[in-house]
Amino acid sequence: MKRQIAGLHAADRCAADQIPDGLFLVRVQRVWFRRQAQKPYYTLALAILEPSRFSDHVISSRLYCNPKALWKFNWFLRDFGYDVELLGRDEVDESQLIGLSGVVKISHVIINGAPLLRLDGFAPAGRWEELSPSNLDGSQVA
Repeated sequence: MKRQIAGLHAADRCAADQIPDGLFLVRVQRVWFRRQAQKPYYTLALAILEPSRFSDHVISSRLYCNPKALWKFNWFLRDFGYDVELLGRDEVDESQLIGLSGVVKISHVIINGAPLLRLDGFAPAGRWEELSPSNLDGSQVA
């Protein structure tokens, strides 16, 4: 039996491809800790708040917390307003991560043939107006 399913030929495109590379104001929606051999990581589900045309999207990516990548995880925690006292004690309370917001710079990469969304940078939510794409007048933020 044959069936015709509209849009099947384009289904190999990742849903994340609808989200362009760039800066987004996001809120942490869910967090999962995973241990993978020598590289433990958190998977973050981030709800996009701004730009408003993407506000119904949730993006997902990993933040590694092995010794080599702790600098980036610390950057995320600081800029998203994680509890300074807990951070000072080297404690991560997953329930305290839910609801934190900030600015994230994302890019799409392909690693070992798999399309992934990479978190390239962070900034406090209060800097969104300054960093938002509409205020950059063509210049790139690193």
